[in-house]
Amino acid sequence: MGDLGYKLKVLRRIGLLKAQNPVRLVKAGKKLASWGPGFPSAVGAAAARKPQQVAIIDDAGQLTWRETSDAINRLTQAFKDKGFVPGDPIAVLCRNHRHMVIAMVAISQFGGRMLLLNTMASGGQLTELVKREGAKMVILDQEFLPVAADIDRESIVVAWEDDETHGLPTLGSLAKGLSPADHPKPAKPGSIVIFTSGTTGLPKGAKRKEPENLEPLLTYFGAIPYEGNSTVVVAAPLFHSWGLLNFGFGLSTVPTYVLRRRFVPEQVIRDIAKYKAEVLVVVPLMMQRLVDADPEVIKNHDVSSLKITASSGSALAGELATHFMDTFTDSVYNFYGATETGWVTIAGPKDLRDAPGTAGRVPWHTVVKVLDENGHEVPQGETGVIHVGNSMMFAGYTDGRTKDFRDGLMHSGDLGYFDEAGRLFVAGRDDDMVISGGENVFPRELEDALIEHPKVQDVVVTGIPDPQWGQCLAAYVVVREGEELSQDEVVDYAKQHVARFAVPRAVMFLDELPRNPTGKVMKRNLPAFETLS
Repeated sequence: MGDLGYKLKVLRRIGLLKAQNPVRLVKAGKKLASWGPGFPSAVGAAAARKPQQVAIIDDAGQLTWRETSDAINRLTQAFKDKGFVPGDPIAVLCRNHRHMVIAMVAISQFGGRMLLLNTMASGGQLTELVKREGAKMVILDQEFLPVAADIDRESIVVAWEDDETHGLPTLGSLAKGLSPADHPKPAKPGSIVIFTSGTTGLPKGAKRKEPENLEPLLTYFGAIPYEGNSTVVVAAPLFHSWGLLNFGFGLSTVPTYVLRRRFVPEQVIRDIAKYKAEVLVVVPLMMQRLVDADPEVIKNHDVSSLKITASSGSALAGELATHFMDTFTDSVYNFYGATETGWVTIAGPKDLRDAPGTAGRVPWHTVVKVLDENGHEVPQGETGVIHVGNSMMFAGYTDGRTKDFRDGLMHSGDLGYFDEAGRLFVAGRDDDMVISGGENVFPRELEDALIEHPKVQDVVVTGIPDPQWGQCLAAYVVVREGEELSQDEVVDYAKQHVARFAVPRAVMFLDELPRNPTGKVMKRNLPAFETLS
C-alpha cells in the first residue's frame, strides 16, 4: 500500500473522513486549518463536530465537548487577563481529571510553556524544578499543597480541591464569568516540557513541540487501530509522555475519555464494563495489577468491548501480555519508546502471542537500526545498540543537552536485536549490562524468568561486584501474599530457566519495590547488598 492509500485508510478509521454534518465539518476544518495540529485545534474541532458527545468522565461527573471547549476558552482568557504571553512557563502538578485537561489545553492555547510535573516529586524536587524552569504559576491539586510548602503561595492555583480550607484561587474561580469565545492562534505556539523519571537524581526536562503535521498521528494510528468516537479509559498518568500522547493523538478521533484520580484495578474493570470502553491506556505495572485484581470483579464484569490495551512506560515482564490477554481480551498493543525517542517499535496481539517479550515491529515512516560500537549495522540476531529516527523525537533537554546521534538516528540507550521475522527484542539498558566471568549478562533475562515463578509478585535484578566473577546478578524479590519463598528456592528456579552465568548470587526479599507512577523501579532507592565474599 502506498503512502496515499495508507493515509486514507487510517483517516477513515479514526473518523476524519466520515460523512458528517457539513456546517459542523466546515467549522472544524477552519479551526484545524488556521491552527494546525495540536491540542487547541483538536478540542475546537471535536466541539464543532460532536458538541453534545461526552468528552470526559471523571470523579466529578461528565462534561460534553462543548462544555470542555467553553471551559478551556474561559481559562485561556483568564491567563491572558493575568498578563501571560506566549512562552511563559506554567507548572502543572495534577492527577488525571477534567481540570488537568482544561489547564493543559488552555496553556497551549495562549502559547504557554507547560511544565508537567511528576506526582511523586518531593518538596525539594518541586521547589528546584519550579525555580530552574522559571515557572510563573503553579497549578496543583489540593493534596499536593504540603509538597509545595516552599513555593510562593501567590503563584499557586488549585486545580482539584478536596474542600474549601486551602484559601487559594482555583482554576474555576479564575475563569468564572469570562467569555467562552474562541481565541486566535498565538504568535508563538505552545510547548511542553515532560520531566524524565528521575530514577538517578533530579529529573531532566525533555522539551516537546506540537506536531507540525499529521504524520505522527498517522504513524501511531496505523499501528494501533483506534476508531472514531471510542470510549478510552486513560489509566496511565497524563503528566507522563505515554498518557499525554494517547490523550493528544486521541483528540483527533473525538473520543470519550474516562479519567480517574487514582488507579484502582477493580474500578478500571468496572469502567470498561459500564461504559463499553474500546481502549485502555496503561503502563505494564497496571496490567499486572489488573491480572491480579479481585477474581470476583473480573468474573462478574463483561469487558468484551475492549479492543485495544495500549501499554508503554516500562518493559513487559515475562509473559505478562499473554497472561493479560488470557484474562481479558486479545487487545494488547505494546509501545516501545521513551520520552526522548518517541516510538521505536509497536507490538500487536499476534506478535505478543507468537513471540512473548518482543518489542514489536517498526511502524510507518520510522527507521530503526541496531549498531555496533563503531556505528556499523549488526547482522540479524546479533545484539547491538538500538538507534531510531522518527517524527516524534524530543527537542533536547531544558538544560541545553541532548541525546547522542549516529547518522541522524538517536541513540536509545538500549541494547537489542531483530529476529528473522523483523521483530525487535530489547535486551536491556546498555549501562545495565553486567560482565560476569567474561559473559555479557542482562538483568532482564533473569527478571523475565523469575516473574513467572508462581510465588513471585514482583522482581528487579541488578548487577553487583563479585570478587570471583567481577560482577554478578542480584535479585530483589516481592513474594505473593500468603506465600513463602527462600533464597535457595529462587536460585534453584533460576538454574532451571537461565544460563548459569545469569543465576543470581544474592537474593533480597522486600515488601514492595520502589516504583514511580509509570512503573519504573527507582533503583537508587533499593537497599544495598552486603559485599560478597
